[in-house]
Amino acid sequence: MIATRSETIASSILSAAQALFLAKNYGEVSMDDIAQVVGVTKGALYYHFASKEALYVAMMNTALRDKQALFEEVVKSQGTCRERLRRMALAFFHLPREKRDLFKLVRRDINIFQDPTRTQLIRAYQAALPEQLEAIIADGIRDGEIIPADPRLLSWLKVAMVEVILTRYAESVFRDPDGTADFIINMFFNGVGAR
Repeated sequence: MIATRSETIASSILSAAQALFLAKNYGEVSMDDIAQVVGVTKGALYYHFASKEALYVAMMNTALRDKQALFEEVVKSQGTCRERLRRMALAFFHLPREKRDLFKLVRRDINIFQDPTRTQLIRAYQAALPEQLEAIIADGIRDGEIIPADPRLLSWLKVAMVEVILTRYAESVFRDPDGTADFIINMFFNGVGAR
């Protein structure tokens, strides 16, 4: 299917917004900045997105839906809990850095927004990552691979471990996705692996 000119412009706007929101805080990015990077008028920008908040939400929803689809494939795959968690980590760490860093924006920017936007972003984040992990961990508990515990809590523990690895320092320590995935999986299972 060939994208229309309008779809191409909207995609360019979302890409530019992503780069700017990753480089600067939400409040430091203006619609003028985005229009200038894309090379469109502010009118064209507002034609596609009614406000900076609407643009941000569209950008995050697109990114989180993409990751949710990627991780759902791993959840549906065969293998042990450990194998599937490793595949999920590899899928994540093989993403380009800017795609990985988008997850950090949810935590960084969430308190800027009021409900219902805030709740919508939290819900999209939870569906994209913690709920996917929770499904695999629940299987691991059921199969005796992980000690009996609350799978939701364990999924958030795993998310927290990955967030530590998303720093520039950790990136300098772990130079390849396989080593990074192995480290996280080993750390996770050394703490919760069934004895």
